[in-house]
Amino acid sequence: MDFVIIVVVILIAVIVLKYILGCKLKELKHIGEDEELDNLAKAYPSNVEICKEYLKKLKNEKVKIEEDHGAEASLYIAISDKIVIANIQKSYTRIQTIAHECLHSVQNRKILIFNFILSNIYLLYFIITVVLLVFKILPSKMLFLNIFLILSLVYYMVRIFLENDAMIKARYLAKEYMGEKKISSQEEIEKIVAGFDKINKVGMPLIHYHLFADIMVKLLTLAILCWIF
Repeated sequence: MDFVIIVVVILIAVIVLKYILGCKLKELKHIGEDEELDNLAKAYPSNVEICKEYLKKLKNEKVKIEEDHGAEASLYIAISDKIVIANIQKSYTRIQTIAHECLHSVQNRKILIFNFILSNIYLLYFIITVVLLVFKILPSKMLFLNIFLILSLVYYMVRIFLENDAMIKARYLAKEYMGEKKISSQEEIEKIVAGFDKINKVGMPLIHYHLFADIMVKLLTLAILCWIF
C-alpha cells in the first residue's frame, strides 16, 4: 500500500508542476523560429569562431571545440573539457547557446567533476536497483528507494545550480559580445536580445521541469517495481 501511495503522489506532483510552470516545448520551438532574427544572426561568424571568441573573453582558450551537425543539443563535457556544438548555424539562438556552453567551461571545476561523477553513480544505482527488484533480491525496498530519493535531490540541486548560472549569464555575455563586434546596430542587438529573453522566459522553467520529470519517472519506475515485486 505504501508504494501505491508513492506512485499516486509522484503522478500528482508531475501533473501539477507541469500545469503551474506552463511547460510547452512547442512554444519554445516557435519562439526559436524567427526569420528576421535568424537573418540578423547570419552576419556573425561561424559557430566555432564565435565559441573561440567567447572563450578568449572568458580567458579559457584551452577548451576543445567540436561541431557535430548530427547532435540534437550543444553541450559542455567536463571530463574531457570539450564543447560540442549542435547543428544551430541557421538559428539566431546560437549566439546565446554557445555563450551558455562556454560559461559552463569556466564554472567551478570541482562542482563540474562532482556533477559528472554523481550523474554516472546516479544512473548506475538506478539500473542496479531495477535489476535487484526484478530478480527479487533487494534486501530492503524502502531503504533503497529512500537512498535513491536522496541521490536525486543532490543530483537535481547540483545540475540546477550549474544550469541556472550558465543560463542567466549567457544572455549578458551574448549581448556584450554583439556590442563589441559592431556587426549589428544597437536596435538590431536589442531585437536579438529580446528574442533571447522570450526564449529564456519559457526555456528556464522547461529545463527545470524536464530535469524534475526525468527524476520522477525513475522514482516512479522504482516505486512500481517495488509494488509489483
